[in-house]
Amino acid sequence: MRVLGVDPGLTRCGVGVVDGVAGRPLTMRGVGVVRTPADAELGLRLVAIEQGIEQWLDEHDPEILAVERVFSQHNVRTVMGTAQASAVAMLCASRRGIPVALHTPSEVKAAVTGSGRADKAQVGAMVTRLLRLDAPPKPADAADALALAICHIWRAPAQNRLQQAVVQNRFQQAAAQHAARTLTAQQAAQKGRTA
Repeated sequence: MRVLGVDPGLTRCGVGVVDGVAGRPLTMRGVGVVRTPADAELGLRLVAIEQGIEQWLDEHDPEILAVERVFSQHNVRTVMGTAQASAVAMLCASRRGIPVALHTPSEVKAAVTGSGRADKAQVGAMVTRLLRLDAPPKPADAADALALAICHIWRAPAQNRLQQAVVQNRFQQAAAQHAARTLTAQQAAQKGRTA
C-alpha cells in the first residue's frame, strides 16, 4: 500500500509518502513541505497548496491519502487555516478518485509511539526509527506527515475488519427483519384464508 500523508497547514503543509503493509518493514518514498508565504492572500495560498499536493500526487501515485483530522484548538484562526489546507488536500485526492482517510493527532501519536500524548520530538524519533532514516525529517510537519502515512498503514487492516463486521451485522439484521416481515405476512395471509 502506498500512502500519502498530509499534515495540513497554511504556511507549512507537511507531505510524506510511505510504502508498506502492516507487520512488515516500511519504506519512505518521499517527504517534504508545501510552503506558502504568510503575507500572501488566502486564495493564492490555497492555490499554492493545491499545486503542491497535485505535484506529490503526480509524482508518487498513492493509493490513499491520509490527512490529519482537524480538531478544535484555542486559536480559531489557526484551526481555520488548517481546515482550509486539509480541504484542499482532500479535494485533490477526491478529484482523482483516491480515497481519503482521516486520523486524529492522538490516533497518529498512539500508532507511532504507543502514547496518544507523545510530543513532536518523540514522534520524529519513532518515524526516524520505523523508516530507518539517518535523522528525523525537518521540519516537524514533514515528520508528522510520515507519521500519518504510517498510522494509516498500520490501522487500515483493523479498520477494514471492523467495517466488514459492521456491514455483516447490518446485513444479518436486515435479513432477520425481512424474515420477520415475511413470516408476519404469511401468517396474515393464512388467517385470511381460514376465516
